[in-house]
Amino acid sequence: MNHKWMSQLPLLLAVIVSGSANAAIKIQDWGKGPEAEQAKLITLESSSLRVQLTNYGARIVSVEAPDKTGKRADVVLGHANLQQYIDDPKDYFGAIVGRYGNRIAKGTFSIDGQTYHVPPNNNGNALHGGPDGFSRKMWSVITGTDSAEFTLISPDGDMGFPGMLAVHVRYSLHGNRLDIEYSAQTTKTTVVNLTNHAYFNLAGEASGDVLQQRLRLDANRYTPVGDTLIPEGNLPEVAGTPFDFRKLTAIGERIGADDTQLKRAGGYDHNWVLNGRLGLLHEAAFAEERVSGRTLIVLTTEPGVQFYSGNFLNGSVTGYSGLAYQQHAGFCLETQHFPDSPNHPSFPSTLLKPGETFRSHTALIFGVSNGAR
Repeated sequence: MNHKWMSQLPLLLAVIVSGSANAAIKIQDWGKGPEAEQAKLITLESSSLRVQLTNYGARIVSVEAPDKTGKRADVVLGHANLQQYIDDPKDYFGAIVGRYGNRIAKGTFSIDGQTYHVPPNNNGNALHGGPDGFSRKMWSVITGTDSAEFTLISPDGDMGFPGMLAVHVRYSLHGNRLDIEYSAQTTKTTVVNLTNHAYFNLAGEASGDVLQQRLRLDANRYTPVGDTLIPEGNLPEVAGTPFDFRKLTAIGERIGADDTQLKRAGGYDHNWVLNGRLGLLHEAAFAEERVSGRTLIVLTTEPGVQFYSGNFLNGSVTGYSGLAYQQHAGFCLETQHFPDSPNHPSFPSTLLKPGETFRSHTALIFGVSNGAR
């Protein structure tokens, strides 16, 4: 634990409300973590959105967004309390995942001739940093007038990754826009791929499945996967396949197609190769729920986005509404570098060297449809 940041925590015992007309902040205790660390529940509120965050996994707990009549509903999936998050190691609701988000084949990769091993936790592969990744950590937190910044120190050898990694994730709320800014520095050359794993349902959490909600992805290509969902290495065109979301298309329109890729994943759980320029903020996705009118625009500096259609939700997990999350109860848009990039030299590199700073920026913009798309 970073004690410099921990020294700030007594300041958070009070309720803090900013003087800004744009956003207000409230911080409260939210139970104890696995090692008796103090969890916090941080509420950011603007005239448009109410966002709740916690330092357990530096995660989004809830996002309340208005529909076309102005009525707010929670549009992300999540649990009712801290203990339920601790007891759920596999769904990653709203969490920051890392040190390497998504999959690494067999948990094995090499840097400069040295081989490293991450404990497998998903069909023989390492998923989201291994069984004790960043989503399972209690982060330090400080707040600003409209933001919360989370910090984690990942020691050298953590889950098998080389180098001590200092990670910062800053959430800031401005009107109807939630920005997520990432940075990281290392003491040894390592691999880094950070993302947020929020599940969205624009009709409202626990309102049913998302199959009729429509999605557009700004991507001409995607990365097909093998039987254990590791990329095969090729980047085929989406044209003429169920993976073509260049025009607004219902998530469920082709999810049951007779397609090997869909069958392997039980739906969509693939990385799309975005058309935007790496490092520059560009649109990755647009989603819409027509009954409520709610929309979501995702901007990112990343080269890819993992669209996951909630295939492995099966009713065994109960959300904070008290209702079970069935299959396809939410969808994820995980902005990222490509899965298994350390083992695919042709993919954009995820290497981070000492003296360099990893930076990534994703923005979530919630709105109401005007029928223009």
